[in-house]
Amino acid sequence: MPMRISHSLVLATALLLAMPLGGCVSSSQCVSAECQADATITAGVKEKLKEHRELSAPNMVYVQTRGGVVYLTGQVTTDLQRDTAESIAGQVPGVVNVVNNLSLSYSGR
Repeated sequence: MPMRISHSLVLATALLLAMPLGGCVSSSQCVSAECQADATITAGVKEKLKEHRELSAPNMVYVQTRGGVVYLTGQVTTDLQRDTAESIAGQVPGVVNVVNNLSLSYSGR
């Protein structure tokens, strides 16, 4: 009998695998200029995302930055919300690129 893997388990695994992307941003020893710039970018993206109610709960948007590249992970309800989060992240000063790994929740399909 084939084994079924739940969507939640796949998402949780993907989020755990994405955690190393935070690099020095998640470390308490962020001393290099690049690491500090990444932390500033992450904070800026998070702040801008908070200004958009349509991206708040039940949506989950996680932000990590490495070398000026912003990684968005989590779940949103619609394609428009996914695109909005990417657009917002790209407008923050210092962002080199945005990697949008946001998935759609079942209610958004």
